[in-house]
Amino acid sequence: MNDQDIIGSSNKNHQAQQSAMDEGWWSSIMEEDATAESSELYRDHNTEYSFDLEKVDWVFVEELYAKDAIIELMPSGYNRGGLLVDGENIQGFVPVSHLNKLAGVDDEDERYAILMSYLDQPIQLKVIECSQQQRRIVFSERAALAGEGQRNNVFSSLEPGHLVNGKVTNITDFGVFVDLGGVEGLIHISELSWGRVKNAADHVTIGDTVQVKVLQINEQSGRIALSLKRLQPNPWESVAQRYHLGEQTSAMITSVAHYGAFARLEEGIEGLIHVSSLSKFFMIQNPQDSITPGTAVTVKILHIDTDRHRLGLGLVAIE
Repeated sequence: MNDQDIIGSSNKNHQAQQSAMDEGWWSSIMEEDATAESSELYRDHNTEYSFDLEKVDWVFVEELYAKDAIIELMPSGYNRGGLLVDGENIQGFVPVSHLNKLAGVDDEDERYAILMSYLDQPIQLKVIECSQQQRRIVFSERAALAGEGQRNNVFSSLEPGHLVNGKVTNITDFGVFVDLGGVEGLIHISELSWGRVKNAADHVTIGDTVQVKVLQINEQSGRIALSLKRLQPNPWESVAQRYHLGEQTSAMITSVAHYGAFARLEEGIEGLIHVSSLSKFFMIQNPQDSITPGTAVTVKILHIDTDRHRLGLGLVAIE
């Protein structure tokens, strides 16, 4: 495999990880929070709970969803992913990401303590997802804060491409939830910055008011995909105007692999220093043993491929 193949393969893998703007976003949410029908729910660590969706009045559930109505239900069990809630002819699951008290809580013991505190006292909820075919009913406590009927108002006013303001309500491993005034949209972690994002909390804070761009809207499922990075131009579109072959420039090592090291020239623009270039400075078999993320370096531009977002670099000096 030659240098260009390595650069292409590495960047292709990185782009694939950063481009999941589809139903997979929402699948990851439910996998993170646990789905109701597949969860083993616990009131404590000894008692198991399950629910019987055969007893659910699906017409009633669908009416609740269509009207964006608020219903008061009693929590009856929990797991690390959220609460099981019950009512007459209705049962379902409230993911942790939709519980008011758990926004931003990462500590496992604190999470369980808060979940336990929900038991035996009714909470107000909205149905945010219902599918008889998939045997799934998902509720949100946070959505109920906006009041009844607000979801329909939001969806009627939004279109893809719109710029809107919202409030950050929760930060997770996979992205950021933003309240748009009755409906929460998701900024997937790949849409926070043109650069590599390791931690969404490095970019926003719960309670922040942010302007976002609407990417996708699915009123039927109640899902809105948002972007923060698309408020700024894609830096790769003008990279050839800012950098030229043979030019030397400052950079910062961001990650290291067995085939070389990635270096960031600016936010959103990274290139690969091949191991053959590193070996001019180090007696190495594994670059990870010799250079670390955060190291300031001077690099030379060897290859530029704007269409495929590829940049080949040579190491000139370690600063």
